[in-house]
Amino acid sequence: MAAFEHTNGFKIIQQWMTDKGISPFKFQTDTWKKFGSGYSGMVVAPTGFGKTFSVFLALVSDFLNHPEQYKKGLKMLWITPLRSLSKDIAKAMQEAIDEIGLDWAVGVRNGDTDPKVRQQQVKKMPDILVVTPESVHLLLAQKNHESFFRDMKCVVVDEWHELLGSKRGVMVELGISQLRKYVPKLKIWGITATIGNLDEAMEVLIPYDIKKTKIAAKEHKKIEIIPVFPNEIEILPWAGHLGHKLADKVVPIILESKSTIVFTNTRSQSEMWYQLLLDAHPDFAGQIAIHHSSIDAHLRIWIEENLSSGKLKAVVSTSSLDLGIDFKPVDTVIQIGSAKGVARFLQRAGRSGHSPFETSRIYCVPTHSLELIEVSALKEAVRQKVVEPREPQVLCFDVLVQFLMTLAVGDGFYPDETYERIKKVYAFQEMTDEEWKSILEFLTIGGSVLKNYEEFHKIVVMEDGLYKVTSRKIAMLHRMNMGVIVSDAMLKVKFISGGYVGMIEEYFISKLKKKKNLFSPDVPLKWR
Repeated sequence: MAAFEHTNGFKIIQQWMTDKGISPFKFQTDTWKKFGSGYSGMVVAPTGFGKTFSVFLALVSDFLNHPEQYKKGLKMLWITPLRSLSKDIAKAMQEAIDEIGLDWAVGVRNGDTDPKVRQQQVKKMPDILVVTPESVHLLLAQKNHESFFRDMKCVVVDEWHELLGSKRGVMVELGISQLRKYVPKLKIWGITATIGNLDEAMEVLIPYDIKKTKIAAKEHKKIEIIPVFPNEIEILPWAGHLGHKLADKVVPIILESKSTIVFTNTRSQSEMWYQLLLDAHPDFAGQIAIHHSSIDAHLRIWIEENLSSGKLKAVVSTSSLDLGIDFKPVDTVIQIGSAKGVARFLQRAGRSGHSPFETSRIYCVPTHSLELIEVSALKEAVRQKVVEPREPQVLCFDVLVQFLMTLAVGDGFYPDETYERIKKVYAFQEMTDEEWKSILEFLTIGGSVLKNYEEFHKIVVMEDGLYKVTSRKIAMLHRMNMGVIVSDAMLKVKFISGGYVGMIEEYFISKLKKKKNLFSPDVPLKWR
């Protein structure tokens, strides 16, 4: 470590941190050193301890030490599971880069990104690009996409514990396998909070025979878990998921706090709790907001900015605010009902007191009697540091078929070379030759069942053996429908005057009951 501490890169970063009144944790400096030595790896640290800066500043440090090894263009691809994370991460990175004195640009690319910005990125990639798994695959579906990644040094997967165990995680695995084709010496780094199967998590992300390391923070986050009980336990039902009986208990908690996030598990529950809080305390009008992925992107960004600045008293949210966003004014988190796991509970608790030296305070509001037992079990699990594992998905052939279509829509692929590469991906190590053959048949002739239907003959085999999509219509449909999250039928919600509110599930609308308009009691609500 002594030699590394005398490098130019380390001195510049240390001086930057000193000017801000902070100093690096050991897990951060360990990451910088290992990155500079050519390692890939996994960083494990509690929420709020600077996991982002551990890997991001490792790249900056390596560049400052070896600028001759870097070229103009994309240097790091930062994959994050949620769109709402991207803007905050990019902002923090750009501020650090500007203050350190580099002329790098940090870009964001996801479903909320303006099409003009996306076109500019294709012409000239930023130095660091923050993306979702779906956006990585959309980049791979571009013509001549290899040029985007040719000089890249590192791919980082943020909040890997959230992606592991899902098909989006398999998308990440496949995306990295393709990037390694273009950059054989690509460094792969994962960032995760506490997880029960850490060694397996690293093996899933980095199954390759390369130098890799695991770096875990020794620091622990202080968490205060406070159950919210009714005056009489008997008033809690034995089933249900709303918890509205305790709304009067939640209002004083919000009033006593600077800023609060109220977490719910479903969009419908978040909508209902937003209304319950307004009914219980009408003065909350204009002081509280609701946040979930169906709300219009511009409104979501406004909510995030006002929560971050402390202007909002509370936000009722689903998992859309679970991860990584640094909301310093938030000093209290309220969990309505079950958190569905210790890891998620710790993640949500970490939204309050988002710094290493503050205590995270989370109130648990049971929606029915049995959840009182769950709150007790959660407290014991946190005390004993027991976190459940995330089981990785394997042999997800639907994701693989989509990935191969993505490659075929882009520059095409050669099956033998691609098969050899995909067999190294953790999710497909057990795939057989027969299964691979049937996948290729499905993509080219629709398989044995659909071979007589021309619309299922999507990929054409070229004379040199290249598998490629030649139909512009098929290519366009694939790019527009890429993803592994199956959505419900959605409807646009607008004011009668024309203003756009957002999207909402059709099934949720079908369950709504007619009620007076709370904003204008004499005017009934209308849906169209």
